[in-house]
Amino acid sequence: MMRSPNQRPGSRRRGSGFVEFAFVLLPLMAIFLAIIDFGFAIFLRSTFQHAVREGVRYAITGLATQGMGQDASIKGVVQKNAIGFLDGTKGAAMIYIRYYVPGTFTQTQSNAGGNIVEVSIEGFTWKWMAPLLRATTPPLPISARSSDLVEASPGGVPPTR
Repeated sequence: MMRSPNQRPGSRRRGSGFVEFAFVLLPLMAIFLAIIDFGFAIFLRSTFQHAVREGVRYAITGLATQGMGQDASIKGVVQKNAIGFLDGTKGAAMIYIRYYVPGTFTQTQSNAGGNIVEVSIEGFTWKWMAPLLRATTPPLPISARSSDLVEASPGGVPPTR
């Protein structure tokens, strides 16, 4: 093929380089965003697991913050350790505190020493930052749960829930 006198050598190849760059850039950015998205989901899960563990550690001591019941105090500890992802009343509504009788594992309302306390985060969903199928990609549900045996309360009387 003959080139015209006005055409510079290699100009056709330069244009194809831009097209190749565009074809490589899109999948590369999709992979990069997917890595960030999955990494953040794993970060959220481990943060919530840490938060409920700290809530259980606080719950087994039988203490309560001045002017608050024990459940509200536990939720405050979990919210503080969730680094802002469970702030406010909406976040507190996702934190559940349950007590069980050891041996039978039946749920009870008593927070007395010797019972099992379970602190969990339920109902939190994470919307993907870069969903692959846009409208049809459902949010990722993230939950965490921890439990331990409640110690005897100071003075022998459990705090009000």
